[in-house]
Amino acid sequence: MKIADVRARAFAMPLNNPSYPPGPYRFYDREYFVIEYRTDPDALRAVVPEPLEISDPLVKFEFIRLPDTTGFGDFTECGQMIPVRYRGGSGIFVHSTYLDDEAPVAGGREIWGFPQKLARPKLCHESEVLVGALHFGSVLCAVASMGYKHKELDLGPIERELGEPNFLIKIIPHVDGTARICELVRYRWQDVALKGAWGGPAALQLFAHAMGNVSKLPVLEVLSGTHFVADVTLGLGQVVHDYLAEGQKALAQSFSLATEPAR
Repeated sequence: MKIADVRARAFAMPLNNPSYPPGPYRFYDREYFVIEYRTDPDALRAVVPEPLEISDPLVKFEFIRLPDTTGFGDFTECGQMIPVRYRGGSGIFVHSTYLDDEAPVAGGREIWGFPQKLARPKLCHESEVLVGALHFGSVLCAVASMGYKHKELDLGPIERELGEPNFLIKIIPHVDGTARICELVRYRWQDVALKGAWGGPAALQLFAHAMGNVSKLPVLEVLSGTHFVADVTLGLGQVVHDYLAEGQKALAQSFSLATEPAR
């Protein structure tokens, strides 16, 4: 294989048998179960990175069924999303996500920097109740429930929220174990087709786990439960802050001062 061939084919790993095809990635009938809750402000400040800012101590715990996704197939995911502010505008910081499919775990990490781990999330209907659960191995980490379609919701607020930017931290280590890439990435959902949204009484419990500790952002008060279905396209990302460039600039300034001749 020639060097030019390597460059042409190097869009994903492994080079000779990629885990996923090139995007874009369209999600059909993506089913969301979202519980918004109030948490400990100090716990939130400990995990939200600058230059993002926290306005209210809120978290959205999402369970999502993805039955038909181009390139990634059929899978389920869940995780914690944190409402934030960036340069005066609102958005969502993706704090943690757990998936049951290797291809989107690899693709999400490599392309955008999604903080994804392989686990066993579940979203299902049990009679009149919508149920979400997260197991990490055999251990239960989260369980949620909501009354099924008790009230039809206005689509406008959900459409506006899906139109807001999302943020995450992309980290790629160097071969010596140090960070080679450490960036704040922004992405958006595109071509959103919201098919319906419903509300109902909701409950959420989180449990400690060494490798999937969603309980670090404890549930102090459940504020709402939302269930909706949409078709969306995952847009490519944009780097809005380079943490390493900032460090390199400070290092260069320090070196310049150290080598400046005495007067």
